[in-house]
Amino acid sequence: MPRNYADRQLSARYPTDLAAWRGLKEHYAQMRRRPLSELFARDAKRATNFTVEAGNLLLDYSKNHINATTRRLFGQLARGADVPAAIEAMFSGERINETEDRSVLHVALRSKISDTVALETPGVRELWEVLAWMEEFVDGVQSGAITGSTGQRFTDIVNIGIGGSDLGPVMASMALRPYWNIDMRFHSVSNIDGTQLADIKDELDPERTLFIVCSKTFTTLETMTNANAARAWIAARLGKAAIRDHFVAASTNHEAMNEFGVHPDYRFGFWDWVGGRYSVWSAVGLSLALVTSMNVFRRVLAGGRQMDQHFRSAPMDENMPVLLAMLGIWYNNFFGAQSQ
Repeated sequence: MPRNYADRQLSARYPTDLAAWRGLKEHYAQMRRRPLSELFARDAKRATNFTVEAGNLLLDYSKNHINATTRRLFGQLARGADVPAAIEAMFSGERINETEDRSVLHVALRSKISDTVALETPGVRELWEVLAWMEEFVDGVQSGAITGSTGQRFTDIVNIGIGGSDLGPVMASMALRPYWNIDMRFHSVSNIDGTQLADIKDELDPERTLFIVCSKTFTTLETMTNANAARAWIAARLGKAAIRDHFVAASTNHEAMNEFGVHPDYRFGFWDWVGGRYSVWSAVGLSLALVTSMNVFRRVLAGGRQMDQHFRSAPMDENMPVLLAMLGIWYNNFFGAQSQ
């Protein structure tokens, strides 16, 4: 059994007390002046030797200032810092977010129940119910069973959020542009400057527009300012009663959603262990599912799960996320590179 996360002994800021760190420091003195051309000349199979595969992804990290010794020291550093135990702590639902005293379980959002990822953590067993309701709702919108207040089918999905509740859906929607439903368009509003929403409204037919308000607390200033502006627009164009047909929420604050006018069936919850930057894997990804399909969204989740399984089980020196993290440490702390 891995040791408890709280029992791990790490330096206050960096594990500079570990032997592998000292080894990297000495190794850097030898590597800092070796050009990539020399590294490739010394190893004819470098392009093959410095690649990792996980699922259908290939990471080629051969064009970095490292050799086999560097990689070996990376693995030693990760093991010396108890990274395997930290990974298992995350998957077990331990409260590794020390700042907020919370679990960090975006991995649960992508899991199958048979993976037994933190099943005893409050909320985890509910996530498949939320997914099932998302599927029913998405299918209803795309089939025309769920419509706007005038009976028109929805063609425009507007995600209203800030930070991770905006950036995740925006980037994912761009990456999945070839999979968009031919009858659907995606829009996003995050800037508290009213011109962003005003510009988008010029493209929208209110009868065919569905707004997704993403705010765990339903109180975030930027998000609620834009949501209230969109609400006023719908009320002015279609009447106040239309609000319940044109707004969906990813939130947990039912009192605030009641006051706003969100239909009880149009609410999708997520949990405090879903960090904002990872929230696209939760109900915050509803806009993505609506503009593509629930099948596409489930395939996205499956891809994330595949990487999670690799991250959890692969040895440190063959672990794609760990190698990328170690490269960041290598360049930042030894080469003094502030950006990569």
